[in-house]
Amino acid sequence: MAELKQLARRIFQETISAIDIPAAMQRKLRREGTVLRLNDAAVDLRAFAKVRVIAIGKAAHAMVEGFESLLDGEFRFEGIVSAPAPPARAAEGMKYFVGGHPTPDEQSWKAAEAILASLKECDEKTVVFFLLSGGGSALVELPIDPRQTLEDVRKLHRALVTCGAPIDAMNAVRKHVSAVKGGRLAVAAGQAAKLTLAVSDVPVGKESALASGPTLPDPTTIADVRRVIEEYSLQEKLPAALLRWLGEQKMPETPKEGDAAFCNSHFSLLLGLDDLFHPAHHATEAKGFLACCDNTTDDWPVEKAAEFLLQQLEDVRRANPGQRVAVIADGEVSSPVKGKGIGGRNAAFVLACVKNISGKQIAVLSAGTDGVDGNSPAAGAVADGETLERGRAIGLNARYMFRESDSYSYFARLGDTIVTGPTGNNMRDLRILLAEP
Repeated sequence: MAELKQLARRIFQETISAIDIPAAMQRKLRREGTVLRLNDAAVDLRAFAKVRVIAIGKAAHAMVEGFESLLDGEFRFEGIVSAPAPPARAAEGMKYFVGGHPTPDEQSWKAAEAILASLKECDEKTVVFFLLSGGGSALVELPIDPRQTLEDVRKLHRALVTCGAPIDAMNAVRKHVSAVKGGRLAVAAGQAAKLTLAVSDVPVGKESALASGPTLPDPTTIADVRRVIEEYSLQEKLPAALLRWLGEQKMPETPKEGDAAFCNSHFSLLLGLDDLFHPAHHATEAKGFLACCDNTTDDWPVEKAAEFLLQQLEDVRRANPGQRVAVIADGEVSSPVKGKGIGGRNAAFVLACVKNISGKQIAVLSAGTDGVDGNSPAAGAVADGETLERGRAIGLNARYMFRESDSYSYFARLGDTIVTGPTGNNMRDLRILLAEP
């Protein structure tokens, strides 16, 4: 069975290696002389006195690298980058911040201030390129209510990421309390031309949740904020300053579709769901598996998602007797933090599978394409039909450690964590389920 685990690891690594953000920039943002074409939008750089770049997210450095290569030194640009790590090489004209993730920190705050100051200088002779990727919600943050402190912001973010709410619910709250989210960077850029390129880690059709939608109209409302706070019992977890502000009913609504700020604005996905599934499917079939892709379980509770995908794997195996089969899934499962352990939703998903695959010729891997899984140092974990008994042999209780949100510790003891370090991209989580005939 150990061979299946190794194959799952190789499929994951090959998938990550195949995601080339600078190359995708060259494909999607085509240059014809002084004109940049992006789907149905075209920008003639000669028509603008200033080119600004605002890069936010885990893939920010790769996106800036791709943009810089595209311009090839012929056009000067300047701007702000906020990423979770410093760049290997700084681009000329760019100011860099190493923001906090998953919780904003002082650099996240300073990055937001710098971005707003930069956009304030923009006018109709400026074109702004927003390069967005996952993680941006924490990497750039500033409250719209000036009475709230950095610690208030951090407390809010911690409450949101541990409550089990789906990303669009969390971001409904984030957008409404922030000076930089929910379309407010588009407003801050005024009459400038605005082009947003995105590496997406959110569900299809919910692009305004990416980095909390700083350049897109916000479909959520203040009523949604109040509903999320009530539904996920956040009232007692929120900072006092925020609760007072909410009680004063002074929260402004976020900009909506039709706002003048979006009249000269264009949004395009640089990389999305297909750009993750395609290399994963190719790598899996190259190793002799008949593979199917499934994104049904996005935002499902982790145990329900585990049960469903294992059943999918069994259905594929039954329909193809004598063949190696695989199910590949993406998206993020819901895994509320209920204990004080170490781990994240990916290792929790694998741990939820351990009992059900015991004794079977099955391997399950789940990992974040950004290299991060919750509060652990790993991207995720991998298990097979021998994992449960191996754990029991050294005194590990899978069910107890799942309840204590201690999934990383379980797999670390077995040597079955997936550790990549920061990958420089963030295209959602990837789950790989493999089965022998």
